Amino acid sequence: FFECYYFLTFPLFNHIISLLRSTIFNKFQQKEQQLTTHERRLTLVDLLRKQPGLRVPELAESLGVSEGTIRNDLNALEGEGRLTRFHGGAMLSDQGIFQNSSFSTRFRENAAEKKVIARYASMLVNDGSSILLDASSTAYYLGIDIQEKKRLRVITNGLDVARLLARNSTNTVILIGGVLNLDGSSVTGLFSENIIEELHIQRAFVSCSGFSLERGMTEVHLAEAQLKRKAIESSSELIALVDSSKFGKEDFTHFARPEQITHLFTDSLISPDWASRLQRARLSVTICEAEVAPIK
Repeated sequence: FFECYYFLTFPLFNHIISLLRSTIFNKFQQKEQQLTTHERRLTLVDLLRKQPGLRVPELAESLGVSEGTIRNDLNALEGEGRLTRFHGGAMLSDQGIFQNSSFSTRFRENAAEKKVIARYASMLVNDGSSILLDASSTAYYLGIDIQEKKRLRVITNGLDVARLLARNSTNTVILIGGVLNLDGSSVTGLFSENIIEELHIQRAFVSCSGFSLERGMTEVHLAEAQLKRKAIESSSELIALVDSSKFGKEDFTHFARPEQITHLFTDSLISPDWASRLQRARLSVTICEAEVAPIK
């Protein structure tokens, strides 16, 4: 009887134990997966805090997961309001991205328009180019899009974009010396202007706080305008990065006349009236759409 009972119950007992083990293991595995996802996203945020502008492939390699997983994580974190996505990567949304709150605020203003302008303008930067970037938030977005270019010679008075592009060991980044501005995002002054006079720059990528056909590109701060004026004099080409919110505004001082502009990039929110006025003024203009197309 006992022998018969043993043979009847032992397989059933083993089956029950197997089911229990499977259930416990699955629950543990699910919990572990949740913790892993949570920890991975915390690590991802930490990486972006330390190295703003990291790309999806770099994040995937650092965390040992697929690029698809990273994109899912970035989408989830963006949904939580913790970061801002850009083409190929992301940046944190809090003020910890930059060293000052003023630049962080400008970085968020008209962000979508600035991103698409930067993406188009990046097609004018090739390996080995000698370029100047001003301290604008649009130029920083351009820096994000060109950070994988090689052997760039970059002249800038913007601390944030200098740090970004200096991470590429093939680049030479010249941070112009001078007086550190109050918001801590740029350097201006006589020293900066003297350095620029000694340099030859292929293309100067410059933004502005206002644009009109009467005064051209204008700037709120006199020192910034003077520096940009010197940069334009030392550059073969002036590439104007002007989002649609700047048209029709005139600020304190001008630094570039319309006829000095080699090419102007703006976004598709520009009014039909302003688009027509730029055309009548015979300016070389690209109106940047969401999908990048070659410059004609």
